[in-house]
Amino acid sequence: MLDEVTPLTRDERTPPLTRRWARLGRVAHYYRRPGWFTRNVFNRLVAFLTKRGVSVLGSRVLAVKGRTSGEWRTTPVNLLTHDGRRYLVAPRGEAQWVRNLRAAGTGELRVGRHADVFRGRELADDEKVPVLRAYLTRWKAEVGIFFEGTGPDSSDEQIRAIAPRYPAFEVLPVS
Repeated sequence: MLDEVTPLTRDERTPPLTRRWARLGRVAHYYRRPGWFTRNVFNRLVAFLTKRGVSVLGSRVLAVKGRTSGEWRTTPVNLLTHDGRRYLVAPRGEAQWVRNLRAAGTGELRVGRHADVFRGRELADDEKVPVLRAYLTRWKAEVGIFFEGTGPDSSDEQIRAIAPRYPAFEVLPVS
């Protein structure tokens, strides 16, 4: 006679690390993968133009050393200037460049042959509210779909509610 198999509860199926992050109130590894067109056409076109010195609406090529390989990894990003400060926002969530920048702490923002070396300071969720609002004001047509219906006219509470899913860094000069 076989023993009766009881299905696992949802909490038991969830890996322990994910449960731990959920208990801490953080969203663990939220990420929206780019589609084929974005990955193979759009990002490559923007990177190509930016590498040749043509910044498309403030685009830069972000270069960060890989956290395990130590090799330079590049990706096109939108550099936001808000209240005299510069920021990088990850509209797709916990992208590889976010993880690499957290590990390395520094990177380069490139346009043409010019490379601006910087140090990244990750923003706390409360600090992100005005930055995310400014980011959405500037690039809502391009990235608004990733922000779950939240836009530049949303309340501070609505933006604060989604802030944990979108890492943001202040771009600081290396001293």
